[in-house]
Parts: sequence; structure tokens; C-alpha cells
Amino acid sequence: MLVFRGFHHPDIAPACALTIGNFDGVHRGHQAMLALLNNEARHRGVPSRVMTFEPHPRDYFAKATGKPDLAPARIATLRDKLTELHRCGVDQTVVLPFDAAFAAQTPQAFIDDVLVRGMGVRYVLVGDDFCFGAKRAGDYAMLDAAGEALGFDVARMNSYEVRGMRVSSSAVRSALQDGRMDDVSRLLGRPFSISGHVVHGRKLGRQLGESAPGRQDGFRTLNLRFAHWKPAASGIFAVRVHGLDDKALIGVANLGIRPSLDPNDINGGRVLLETHCLDWPASLGAEGAYGKIIRVELLHKLHDELKYDSLDALQIGIAKDCDDARAYFARFTETSRQTTRDRI
Repeated sequence: MLVFRGFHHPDIAPACALTIGNFDGVHRGHQAMLALLNNEARHRGVPSRVMTFEPHPRDYFAKATGKPDLAPARIATLRDKLTELHRCGVDQTVVLPFDAAFAAQTPQAFIDDVLVRGMGVRYVLVGDDFCFGAKRAGDYAMLDAAGEALGFDVARMNSYEVRGMRVSSSAVRSALQDGRMDDVSRLLGRPFSISGHVVHGRKLGRQLGESAPGRQDGFRTLNLRFAHWKPAASGIFAVRVHGLDDKALIGVANLGIRPSLDPNDINGGRVLLETHCLDWPASLGAEGAYGKIIRVELLHKLHDELKYDSLDALQIGIAKDCDDARAYFARFTETSRQTTRDRI
């Protein structure tokens, strides 16, 4: 998949089948829309293209109005969104900056300057609640009429449901906030995950629970930065880690701001996903994970973030989380075995 920052680029295809949206989480409703888009693109002999925005439009308006509560909790980083769009078979993605100039654009200017001259649209697919232009004044009827006049097709996709649940980014955020990870998996069609490069931290975890003073073999963690300040999920989770070894590794992870630690540490003020593998790969050594790209699946929420009064209390808390994560995976394995026996 080709990714473009803006559409003024010599390598961008001159025509396309396009869909427009934030695609936070790339959930099953998005996936159904992208499958339809790809099919329509093939029929027309043009690439499929997604137009998405960074920052999220509601992030922009929250900052512009000084009302941070208006910003939606973020399900996925831009990296993970682009990865899922690629997995869905999209040919091209255009990431547009949502700024004051874009927000002030009239609906007609959006059609003329962005869709027709900028994107060369032959087909446009939108959701059932799609609006566009300044003050969201443009709607589906206006876009459909423009397509009729300017020679491109317009289609609208209705809501998508899974087992009676309307699939939406809002529903995914709600399930993540509540820690309903099974519901999250149903809505996404896959386990919720976060990926990125492993970065350095204070290296405090390896000192907690070390087998002997100076060994630094305690609770080593793999630290990933979550770029947005307001993740939809937070807390302590049983996780599965991909990208370090030939097989997936089980672990326990903290997603959040680490309230028990000094806010002035190396990652102070940043949202981190800190993952401790329950069985650390010996081949990595103490430093071998830094710089690697890993993917961490958050499978089961153990509890919200807790503030501990001392490092000793923190060490006891981490040890309990590790025991609880092991117990979860033992139950999970036994349930899988029982399901297999029942099928046989």
C-alpha cells in the first residue's frame, strides 16, 4: 500500500475509487466498507484509496476551542491504522492534515478542489452519517448530486452489526474503556493490539524482583510509546507479544501513565505500554529488544492502573499481576483444550 501525506504528489494515481473517514480501529464495519471499495475499484480499473485525517477532526476542534474533553479517546496509533488498512487490501492511503484551512473549506470547494481535481474520483463510498465541509454543511444528498453533475458515482453504506451490536468506533472505545476485551475482539474481528519500536525507559523494572543485587533480571519491560495522549484503553492486561521470538510470548502489560513513578522520568508525561514477558527469551539478553518492532495483543484486563506508596509495594503488585496473568493463560489453554475435545 502506498501512503501519501497530502494529495499533491507525483506518484499518486490520477484516478481512484475513494472512501473517506477517520478509520480509528479499522473495525469490522470499516472492513466491510473497504471490501466493497476494493471491488468497485477493480470494476473500474482504478486503485482503491482511503482519505483519512491526522489529527482526528475532533482533536483539532478540542484544541481550537480549549475543550480537551471533546477529543475522542484514540483506539489506534497512525502506524496501526495504516497496517490494518494495508491488510484490508487498500492500494493507496492519503493522510490529510486537519487544520484551520481544511476546517473552513466549503462543501463545494471540498468537492471541486479535493475530490475532483485533487483525487480524480471515479467512485466515492461514504458511511451513513457522512457530512463534510465547514460546519458539516455538506451531506450525502449534496455529494450525490455533485457526482451526477461531474461524472463520478456515489454510494452510501449502512451500519454494520455483529451479534446485535452496531459496529462503530464509539462502540469499540466503550468496550475498551470498560475492559470488555472479548467484545472488543468481536467488534474488530481480531484481538486489540498496539505495535511500535521498543524504546528505552528508566530500566527500573529489571531492578524490581531481581534474583540477586546487581543482576537486573527482575521485571524487564518492553516499552512502546502510544503517540496520542488519550488512549481508549488503559490499565493492566494479560497480553501476547509478537516479534521477539519464533513464537508468541505471554506477558503482563501496563498501558497508561504509570502513577507510581516519578513524572520527571525519561518517559514522564507520555502514555506507555510497558510489557513484561513472563518467560524472557534468553537469546535477547538484557538489551536485545531495543529498536525492534513488536506487536502486543491486549487479551484480558486484570485491573485499572494503581498508585503504589513505595517501590516495595509496586514490586508486590507486579508479582501478583504476573501470577494473575499466568492463571488467565492457564484457564485460556484449558478452555481451548476442552473446546477441541468437544468438537472431536
